[in-house]
Amino acid sequence: GVDSVRSVVEAALESGVRYLTLYAFSTENWNRPKEEVDALMDLLVKTIVKEAEELGSKGVRLRAIGDLSSLPKACQVELDRVKEGPDGEVHLDLVLALSYSAKWEMVEAIRGMMQDGLPQEEILPSTIDKYLQTADLPDPELMIRTSGEHRISNFMLWQLAYAEFHFTSVLWPDFRREHFFEAIRDFQNRERRFGAVPNLPQT
Repeated sequence: GVDSVRSVVEAALESGVRYLTLYAFSTENWNRPKEEVDALMDLLVKTIVKEAEELGSKGVRLRAIGDLSSLPKACQVELDRVKEGPDGEVHLDLVLALSYSAKWEMVEAIRGMMQDGLPQEEILPSTIDKYLQTADLPDPELMIRTSGEHRISNFMLWQLAYAEFHFTSVLWPDFRREHFFEAIRDFQNRERRFGAVPNLPQT
């Protein structure tokens, strides 16, 4: 999927997308065979090292969310090394969700609020936002689900409350800029109401 990432990042930059999150590795993926997980982690580290400098030259800042402490040390070191981002203006935040799941994230948020001793009357939606992994990121406006699946697979259950969904049968390794642009066009034709009634034509 490395070519897919490169193509989608280029398309995001071209279309003015400011934040792009890729669900790279879920907490459930640790249940895969050890050889497969080790290979995925090795590929991840090598890709970060190889792509970080070029991404930075294009104004892309690489970030990560998830249980990063569970990642191999070499991966943690590389993520820490590149998190400062480019020297110049940032055009795109590329967020990698690694060892991430929404249920894990929500449990961690609840634990954080309990540790801080928050009284129940202070726990509001905005409070929960601050304790999530995405505290300094806007909620997604569009979620693209590839591979013909029609589920969100434990991804940002809280943040996707008002997101638009685009489903495609294209497998992720085959996903390219034209598929990304197709999703953007689909999104642009949606009426986002956030719980309000539809805008009816004037008579």
